[in-house]
Amino acid sequence: MLGLSADSKKRRIQVTVTQKIDQRSATPHLALRLTLRQLAVFVATAQEGSTRAAAERMARSQSAASSALAELETALDAALFDRVGRRLVLNENGRALLPRAQALLDQAGELQRLFGADHAAPLRVAASFTIGEYLLPALVARWMRAFPASPVRLRIGNTADVISAVAGFEVDVGFIEGPQTHPDLVVRPWLEDELVIVAAADHELAARVATPRQLAAQTWVLREHGSGTRQVTDAWLMQHLPQVRVGFELGSTEAIKRVVAEGAGLGCSSRHALGSSLDDQRLVLLQTRLPAARRRLATVLHRVKHLGAVTQAFLRHCGAE
Repeated sequence: MLGLSADSKKRRIQVTVTQKIDQRSATPHLALRLTLRQLAVFVATAQEGSTRAAAERMARSQSAASSALAELETALDAALFDRVGRRLVLNENGRALLPRAQALLDQAGELQRLFGADHAAPLRVAASFTIGEYLLPALVARWMRAFPASPVRLRIGNTADVISAVAGFEVDVGFIEGPQTHPDLVVRPWLEDELVIVAAADHELAARVATPRQLAAQTWVLREHGSGTRQVTDAWLMQHLPQVRVGFELGSTEAIKRVVAEGAGLGCSSRHALGSSLDDQRLVLLQTRLPAARRRLATVLHRVKHLGAVTQAFLRHCGAE
């Protein structure tokens, strides 16, 4: 540098940094000790209750599944299951790991499908009976016409079954009718529905406006316990009638409509589920003095589950996002 004395130059040299920082030591690397295969065996074992069933589901030998599970527990330095009889039941560690393991597997599957769009894994959907039998079929059919490479696998059960399937990561999304909740789930309003009372066309109350006292004297044909429709029906009728005499508890709305059409009692059904059932004039909507029984159908998602692009697109297709 011009104009500086030799002393000044020396002083500058004395404050020059000579130690080189090793960037690798500044950001220590944590070597992964677990694999996606181990996590897949863990999730399958958690859902099936044994390594044998998990191995059959994954088309592997039981010894390979047991080894993968043991390696995972060794890698994490934690036991993940308690043995209860012949079943393996998640312990506290396993319950903490399950949602995170499932989320990782979902994301890995989505990443893999980026390079194989023609072989997309089916979207797993669970729905309670009214939704699964009367609302989703048309939506799924239109979805398949628009997205033939994205198949939908639909399971139908009562609301309690759907809640259990979503909480256990057995499905990607659920649709329910009842007010049930679960601490691990997010329930979002979807469509509005109304419960209506139906009777045989020749029933004694068919041609009049039924009073609460008259309704209380009738035999009722209702859904089974655990059904979302049954929960809402019980709350509605018990609030406004002095008594509810249940003569039949049936597992499907179609069965209820057939029994009611034979004159065996009054039924309570979703308006969505009636469809064309009134067209043959064997059933009629009963006019009553009860207030309307409206409810919100809902979608159910796991709180920590990664929502893939296909799931989000399907929810939008159903008007649920």
